[in-house]
Amino acid sequence: MSTVTLIGTRLAEPGTEFVYHGEADGCAGCPYRSQCLNLEANTKYRITSIRENAQTLECAMHDDGVRAVEVEPVSVRANITSKGAFAGSKTSLPGPCPYIDCPSHEYCEPDAVEFDEEYRIRDILGDPPHDVCHLDRSLELVELDTQE
Repeated sequence: MSTVTLIGTRLAEPGTEFVYHGEADGCAGCPYRSQCLNLEANTKYRITSIRENAQTLECAMHDDGVRAVEVEPVSVRANITSKGAFAGSKTSLPGPCPYIDCPSHEYCEPDAVEFDEEYRIRDILGDPPHDVCHLDRSLELVELDTQE
């Protein structure tokens, strides 16, 4: 189900994905707060369409203003412990990883996913992009549902 919200005009393209982190300091006193701050904090979204003929509104956070778009929450790709991982089960991330140059780091510490939370596995994608885990973890790349 899509939601109409406001986003910076530079980001307003169908297919753009972003993580909504909640209200910023510059949002205080804005007349468009109810249209803009209507998403779930720390959730990843994809823009599905731009509202046609919608005017660009001034915004303290976006120098080119904001536009109305439709968004939907999306799943997040993550590396999880492979033992017991199957579609439909719940899991959590194995923990932080200090190896930021690893090709899997973005999946070991993905945006919009907390280490101490459990998420339902939507789909098993297979082996992670790294050849060797420097923390000696046995990992599986999956799609996680972040909306319950």
